[in-house]
Amino acid sequence: MVSESYHRAEEVANTVESTVQKVPSSIIHGCFLLLKKLGFGFLGAAYVCMVLIAVFIMAVAVGVALVQLWVEEPVSVRERLYFDYTHPHPDALFSFGVIGEGQSSKRIRQMGIPVGQTISVSLALLMPESGFNRDIGVFQLSAEIISVNGDVISKSSHPCILRYRSPPVRLARTALISIPLLLGITDETQRITIQILKHKEGFPRTSAIRVILIPRAGTSFLPQLYEAEILINSKLPWTKGLIYSWKWTFYVWSSINIYFVILIFLILCCKPLFFPMMTPYFSDQTETFQEMAIEPPREPETRVEEVDEEEIAELLRKWRQSRSKRKAIYLHQQMAPETVGSSASTISISREETSTAGAEEDFGDSESVCLGG
Repeated sequence: MVSESYHRAEEVANTVESTVQKVPSSIIHGCFLLLKKLGFGFLGAAYVCMVLIAVFIMAVAVGVALVQLWVEEPVSVRERLYFDYTHPHPDALFSFGVIGEGQSSKRIRQMGIPVGQTISVSLALLMPESGFNRDIGVFQLSAEIISVNGDVISKSSHPCILRYRSPPVRLARTALISIPLLLGITDETQRITIQILKHKEGFPRTSAIRVILIPRAGTSFLPQLYEAEILINSKLPWTKGLIYSWKWTFYVWSSINIYFVILIFLILCCKPLFFPMMTPYFSDQTETFQEMAIEPPREPETRVEEVDEEEIAELLRKWRQSRSKRKAIYLHQQMAPETVGSSASTISISREETSTAGAEEDFGDSESVCLGG
């Protein structure tokens, strides 16, 4: 018994010593785990930010594309015209079948002017201030809208003339700008812009616009031109114009809505994309919870074992008491015939009984200790 208690004391001392030695290593291990978790946290945050930025860029692209398909834009073009002077009445043709790009950097579509828009056609002429043009005076500009069938849908005609300047004004102006004229900075020209046509697009569709130079009645002289440009600007209907004026708002709201829709879809259907480290963690947690649910509770067992040990100890104590009583009765019956007993013998007997009882109690305690162990 003494050796067992000694071994147990040694085991307890070794356990305490190993626990004390493990404290620094456990602290270092805890710090390492903390740093590891922080690193994984920052890495996960950067990964999620990268995914969110990619989703946002995709949502903006899709939203802008959808709004561009839905919103109708007005047509604005500026193209140069070249008159054919081989004809009796020189003409120039502008066709919507050819994609052109003007100074407004907006391209005309292959389909032409969208239906419902109102187009305004203007002609810009750059003419020299020559005596010939001043002598011609008034001449006529005519514009025709030609359909895809080759028919004339609409036609308009406007007179045109150079702005008049008296000889003294021309001389004074020439004297003032003589140096720029000699250096080639300015020219003796006039630019005339005339709105010659207005038309609302419908059916049949517009295919081309023809511009014709017509001389004044009674004369066959045509003006001299440096260059000619056609300006086409369309106006949207009221509803489409309102949508077009608020297109940036539609860009923002459509992009935000598409962003949230894509985000919800990815979270519901592609959760590992956002939480790659959480899936195994939650699986481990569920496995441990299932194991805990399957395993029976251990605390009631320990309590039942403690109760059983207490009952066994109580039974052993009662058995020792009954045994000591039976021994005392037996010894008393054996010593009754002898009348010469002295108080010393009784004392010795009582001492022996107490010693035997003490030995039995020690034995019972050792048994109870062994049972408890």
